[in-house]
Amino acid sequence: MSGTLYGVGVGPGDPDLITLKALKVLQSVPVIAYPAPEVGDSMARQIAASHIPDGLHEIIIRMPLDPKKFPDRSAYDAAAEEISGLLADGQDVAVLCEGDPFFYGSFMYLFNRLTEDYQVEVIPGISSLMACAAVSSTPLVARNEVLTILPGPMPEDELRSRLSQSGAAAIIKLGRHAPKVYAILEELDLLDQAQYVEHATMSDQRVGPLKEMNPEEVPYFAMILVRKGSVGL
Repeated sequence: MSGTLYGVGVGPGDPDLITLKALKVLQSVPVIAYPAPEVGDSMARQIAASHIPDGLHEIIIRMPLDPKKFPDRSAYDAAAEEISGLLADGQDVAVLCEGDPFFYGSFMYLFNRLTEDYQVEVIPGISSLMACAAVSSTPLVARNEVLTILPGPMPEDELRSRLSQSGAAAIIKLGRHAPKVYAILEELDLLDQAQYVEHATMSDQRVGPLKEMNPEEVPYFAMILVRKGSVGL
């Protein structure tokens, strides 16, 4: 009998925000896998570290950080092949994913490669969106309001158009795209309505009005929440 592949959301950063179901999976599987940069530690592994038993077989999926090479499908192909062999031998494998596996999660690439041949269970996690709203005391939407989620790498014209039409927006994947996003929000007269969060729930978390931040010093794991009015309660 084949093993089960688990896509485990480990939450936004605070290890206490891992769900009970994720914890049970981590403490029961013989194998875990997780993405990591070509050099350095895996953030997903760091988040879950205190919940991972000793002695597990660990698969590190090394990924290039160069945007021109992402996604490096060969890395996912190789990881899927290795994981497939373990599943075929009847071993369960948990793939760790920052936040939630299906909210811009890297697990989707493995899911697409393995779901037709093996049993897959996705363990949802608290996403960075929910964490950023909580730590910045920024209600997202209420009643019939619409929240728009916009990736920072989006082309400038499209990003400007969508922000001009959105009552509430979350802008993610900032990093080197932050100056572009900052300039667009300033152009649309939205800086006063924008809250900034980086590394939400982590020890180096920063929260504050976007207009007080330097857009040249924004990491990838940061988010901007924009509201054009108060929550309609």
